[in-house]
Amino acid sequence: MKGSRAEQAALAGKRRRYQGLARRLAPTGLVLQGTITELRPPRPGPRRAGEPATYGPYYQWTWKEGGKTVTCRLTPEQAKRFQEAIGNHRRLEETLLEMRRLSRDILDASIQGVRRRKARKK
Repeated sequence: MKGSRAEQAALAGKRRRYQGLARRLAPTGLVLQGTITELRPPRPGPRRAGEPATYGPYYQWTWKEGGKTVTCRLTPEQAKRFQEAIGNHRRLEETLLEMRRLSRDILDASIQGVRRRKARKK
């Protein structure tokens, strides 16, 4: 292991943080990519007294599949559950991003790398 005592302590802290993030992944639940949109299209033509100005709400789930955008209508209950899964996916991605950064720091601090040459004088 390379580095001073302070560097080793910092490395141990990063390893603990990484382990905590790994434990956070276990209870993630269902994960889903995409976006839920609430639609309230306007009613065409003149309205009667007391009639709402829009229809809906309608819910729409949009995601990418094979490089193409796919859209699907949802019930209000589906929209709620799908939104939870999308939130889980976003939290999972944030956690993985931090785990990748910590992995890079841990590996860099714990394994000796290639020595770099000094820059040539011109």
